[in-house]
Amino acid sequence: MNFKNMKVPKVPVRGIGTLLTVGVIGGLGVYGLNNGLYNVEGGSRAIVFNRITGVKDKVYPEGTHLIIPWFERPIIYDVRARPHFVDSTAGSRDLQMVKIGLRVLVRPVPDQLPTIYRTLGVDYLDTIMKSIIHETLKAVVAQYNASQLITQRETVSREIRKILTERAAKFNIAMDDVSITSLTFGKEFMIAIEAKQVAAQEAERAKYVVEKAEQDKKSAIIRAEGEAKSAQLIGEAIAKNPAFVTLRKIEAARDNAHVISNSANKVYLNSDSLLLNLQELNLS
Repeated sequence: MNFKNMKVPKVPVRGIGTLLTVGVIGGLGVYGLNNGLYNVEGGSRAIVFNRITGVKDKVYPEGTHLIIPWFERPIIYDVRARPHFVDSTAGSRDLQMVKIGLRVLVRPVPDQLPTIYRTLGVDYLDTIMKSIIHETLKAVVAQYNASQLITQRETVSREIRKILTERAAKFNIAMDDVSITSLTFGKEFMIAIEAKQVAAQEAERAKYVVEKAEQDKKSAIIRAEGEAKSAQLIGEAIAKNPAFVTLRKIEAARDNAHVISNSANKVYLNSDSLLLNLQELNLS
């Protein structure tokens, strides 16, 4: 093929400029569509950082919003309450080491997100919350004995929540809930608690033995008084009517005869010894 004789078509210079202009405008349009819109999901809020003016004071709600590509970028915060777990070791008033677990529900105050970003950044939990939680736990636990931390757990939890809420509010952070999840004491304290429980059980057992002895004593006295009264009444009955003894003999003979009659063995005994000789009784 002879390329020397080929003719290259002439393209007008004005047409090339037009194509370049259209290409640049189209590229900018695509870039703007891809980077000029952003979404704020449910439970979130956004603020915008401008390369010229800095962080804007406006807080953007849920939905789709416009920004100037490259000059601006969105910063999105989750404003829902999130659980945060912290374990801390502190000393009680009686010098017992206590490992306390705490669960807090925290969230940023939506209207103060620009201030939070300027002072704390995006990771505000790691920046400030851990330090104030540890400091508050140590300060509150030091006011109570180890045993009081168990018996007054609800009071301790309320005091921790009050102090944390006040301190977090200074950093524009809301504290929705605070609860103690675990309390772990040293080995020596647990041994002392177990020994105390054993001693209390022994004391209760001794108290029961003393009360039982007292009740047995009262029962014996009442029984003796009853027997004495019975003997007195029997004596008075015999003195008034001698036939009372004869009646008792007849009742005894009837009981003996009933027992012997139901026996499977043959019995040969003296009727006088068994009170069965009723003919000799004086029935008059």
